[in-house]
Amino acid sequence: MMGERLGYAPGVFDLFHVGHLNILRRAREHCDRLIAGVCTDDLVVCLKGRPPVVPLSERLEIVRSVRYVDETFVATVDDKLEIWKEVGFDVIFKGDDWLGTERWNTLETEFSKFGVKVVFFPYTAHTSSTLLRSALGLLAQRNPAEAPSGNPTSPLHETGGRDGKSAISRMP
Repeated sequence: MMGERLGYAPGVFDLFHVGHLNILRRAREHCDRLIAGVCTDDLVVCLKGRPPVVPLSERLEIVRSVRYVDETFVATVDDKLEIWKEVGFDVIFKGDDWLGTERWNTLETEFSKFGVKVVFFPYTAHTSSTLLRSALGLLAQRNPAEAPSGNPTSPLHETGGRDGKSAISRMP
């Protein structure tokens, strides 16, 4: 489609929260089609020194399901110029916590040579995956026996409850 503005919003998107949603919503308002770049688990380890809580396949499914996202891209490298060569976006979006950093100042200069615009959106200060991860860690330390593991202690029966009784009330 002629004149279509393609946007790219890169991220880890671990422990998906309202800050992620805000970036994707705002990004979609500034382009005709939005591609969300989701980092592989290995790339997350390289970038953050620890694996994501939520594995790539699930993060992709979550991000793909957001109505503002037209397509997802699996980012295997952190080099945004390399990703641009593959994806061909016209504008890239980031949170303003990156604004003014040496890395993004350099990227803005490089991208401007190709007509790619860099747009920063306000960072959602009250939440982040790092804060959520810390809160979960504190909860697990405080009540290790009660910390949810994600695995039920007993199998769910076909009717939905652990005891064979339905977890949902049904009308006769």
